Amino acid sequence: MRNVMALILSGGGGERLGVLSAERAVSALPFGGKYRVIDFSLSNCCHSGIGQVGVLAQHAPASLNDHIGAGRPWDLDRRQGGVVILQPYQTRQHAGWYRGTADAITQNWDYLEERRPDRVLVLSGDHVYRMDYRALFLAHEQRGASVTLAVTRVPADQSRRFGMVTTDRGGRVRTLEEKPERSSATHASMGIYLFEFDVLGEMLRSRPVDLVLDVLRPLVDAGERVYAHEFNGFWEDVGTVASYYRTNLELVQPEPRLQLHDTRWPILTRDEERPAVVVGDNASIEQSLVANGCRIDGRVQRSIVFPGVRIGRGAEIVDSILMADTIIEPGARITRAILDKYARVGENAVVGEGEDPGPPDLQWLAGLVLVGKDAWVPPGGRVLRPASIGVGGRYEDFKDGVVPPGTLVGNRRWYEELP
Repeated sequence: MRNVMALILSGGGGERLGVLSAERAVSALPFGGKYRVIDFSLSNCCHSGIGQVGVLAQHAPASLNDHIGAGRPWDLDRRQGGVVILQPYQTRQHAGWYRGTADAITQNWDYLEERRPDRVLVLSGDHVYRMDYRALFLAHEQRGASVTLAVTRVPADQSRRFGMVTTDRGGRVRTLEEKPERSSATHASMGIYLFEFDVLGEMLRSRPVDLVLDVLRPLVDAGERVYAHEFNGFWEDVGTVASYYRTNLELVQPEPRLQLHDTRWPILTRDEERPAVVVGDNASIEQSLVANGCRIDGRVQRSIVFPGVRIGRGAEIVDSILMADTIIEPGARITRAILDKYARVGENAVVGEGEDPGPPDLQWLAGLVLVGKDAWVPPGGRVLRPASIGVGGRYEDFKDGVVPPGTLVGNRRWYEELP
């Protein structure tokens, strides 16, 4: 589809993910043992025949830039079109961060004007799903729509997480409520919007901030031809600790809703050159995903293990996510925890012990333990859930060797350890 340009919104700070997004964009968050979250949007573009993609990045974009590179895994390393990272920039007349989703597109409108696509497909970079956008385009053309947004059915108790949409019998959008506490609507917006180029350009003239509140809702209220296209496949917003953890752990179920092994629509990614997995004599792996480069000498059960992880003899990993190059020393036990890359758990330490629900203001932790990048749990240390250890956390953060439930250990910067 040469007349289409996709824009992936990846600028959010991901505050609801705590230490997991402290030093990376949410869309760069590792997922499913070998992928990044943004791989799903990029793969969908590739398989749908979209060859022009802009990634609007702002918060901690280094890992996103490094992962995407020239776009080769998604067939986007092209002389015409391809993928480009669009970050805030400064000129003599202009300076400033993206104020919101609409402002991010406005600040890059010159880039779109140079290419003048007929249509602009706006996507969210923190969603996990497999979708053929060509069905969306077909519905858009058949209805003569100005804007078409993808919607999916969600449970009534989840309406506060999404923009809720009501339509008439012909699929035309009548109301669009942004994250209501209660709603009679049954369908949520998926954060996927197909705009006619001229319609979007006209709405951006007033320099709006938010794409939903300042662009889509005024178009609906003005009676423009805004339609909904229903999607019935798997879709999940992984922008919270609970949804990220649940969506990953569903992959190890006997019949997961998200089929990553479907060769008809593979999720493409930048593969790391790692050796094969080494499984020791005393190792046990059950219902888990284990990536290349790992050495397993302990027990792994219902867990996701990313590349380069080392699990020592007698260690136990249960219902957990271990990101790349974490080290679990002999005898350690990890339960219902997410460990970011380069974390280290000392010998006989316990991470994720206890059933205390924690204070109400820590419900966002979903009863888990988060361990930030480069953090170190000392030998024999205990981290009781729920709790969070910041980036670079050290043994000094453990009082009497214990992190009590409800504790938030702050990030430690590299320069704090300089002599």
